[in-house]
Amino acid sequence: MPASPQSGTLQVNGQQIAYTLRGDGPPLLLLHGFPQTKEMWEEAAPALARHFTVVTADLRGYGASSKPEGVDAMSFRNMAADQLALMRALGFPRFHLAGHDRGGRTAHRLALDAPEAVASVTVMDIIPTHLLLDQLTQKVARAYYHWFFLAQPAPLPERMIGADPQAYFESCLLGWGGASLSDFPASALAAYRRAWADPACVHAMCNDYRAAIDVDFHHDARDLDRKVHCPALVLYGADGAMAKAYDVAATWAPHLQDMTARSIPGGHFFIDSSARETAAALLEFLSPLPPL
Repeated sequence: MPASPQSGTLQVNGQQIAYTLRGDGPPLLLLHGFPQTKEMWEEAAPALARHFTVVTADLRGYGASSKPEGVDAMSFRNMAADQLALMRALGFPRFHLAGHDRGGRTAHRLALDAPEAVASVTVMDIIPTHLLLDQLTQKVARAYYHWFFLAQPAPLPERMIGADPQAYFESCLLGWGGASLSDFPASALAAYRRAWADPACVHAMCNDYRAAIDVDFHHDARDLDRKVHCPALVLYGADGAMAKAYDVAATWAPHLQDMTARSIPGGHFFIDSSARETAAALLEFLSPLPPL
């Protein structure tokens, strides 16, 4: 195992993608969600790196990765293409893949678009994008109002968030399952706050949610009958908004041929608050899988 994590950026798929690499063994790519960065994985990654070569990466539009302009640029298909290109550039043509929130949606899209590259996929605390938008309930709309606030035409949400971005994004961290700021490691919070202070990052995150409605929904509609065939793990926060509104495993069953599902203590941000349990669940799922 390397003495310390190795961080850098690579120009791939027309974007600068920031990443951190550590450990030794089969490659495992970990993706974060909104409104976070790859620092989300810093508590869980060391345990995983004892068994895997762990790559954590900032999605385009987030953290230290580039901020492309335009709604179409922030689709999950484009995010997935970045991460596939990153792993190939690092010398990993086939890899295990796990993502939380927007990273989970990117992981699902990557597994559909490049099945030959994905040895296993883990999605964390999400239900399928098409289902959420197509069968929206009052309960989910109220809990996940940000999907529709951030998707409003620019620059309305950007200007409103810009009045106090730290307060707005902290309110996101504290929602969707009753987290408190003490659940988030200080180093991770510092990284998130640096990102939130960047107007280009705020704009890109808004475009991420605009793309979910204007682009990703239609991509997923065309793929409703397709299944991911590699081994798949569905993790969700036991006290999160999704677990309260859905049978999370049942929402994924039509889309994942070889699925395992389980809950983790905590709300939506259980990776921050229950890093040890998250790493253990990933290792339990990944360890029995055949070599790449």
